[in-house]
Amino acid sequence: MKGYEVRGKNTIIKDCEIGDGTIIWNFSNLYGCKIGKKCVVGSFVEIGKGVEIGDYCKIESFTYIPPGVKIGNHVFVGPRVTFVNDKYPIAYAGQVVSPIVVKDWASIGAGAVIVCGVTIGEYAVVGAGAVVTKDVPPRAVVAGVPARVIGTRDEYERKKKEQMGL
Repeated sequence: MKGYEVRGKNTIIKDCEIGDGTIIWNFSNLYGCKIGKKCVVGSFVEIGKGVEIGDYCKIESFTYIPPGVKIGNHVFVGPRVTFVNDKYPIAYAGQVVSPIVVKDWASIGAGAVIVCGVTIGEYAVVGAGAVVTKDVPPRAVVAGVPARVIGTRDEYERKKKEQMGL
């Protein structure tokens, strides 16, 4: 497949760089961002100016990714994940964007909130509904409010295989 594909209707794409084979679903708004190749962007996703998303990522529906976020390769972002880029937001008073970095192969569960200024390490897993307020170490599994380390990626993969009967 050459280029990217928009599936559905009412999607806004302005001044974006989008890699070959990427699929963008309906009602998404993309402004001045860069998305790698062979990604999937679900419906009702908003991606802001300057956001960078690597190759082979999946961004599920209803996710909000504002300016200041950089996502690596092979990252999964579950539905309704919210990235917060301003620690002290005030209406009409300007914005101080604090960057968020999500490293390669990380997975973020549904409904998680990622607060500004944090890094989520390679192969890290953020549990559904977690509120990440501090850096997540590589290969760590975090959950809760605020998110705390509850295990390792190796344990996570073992449990996943057991559940699948492998």
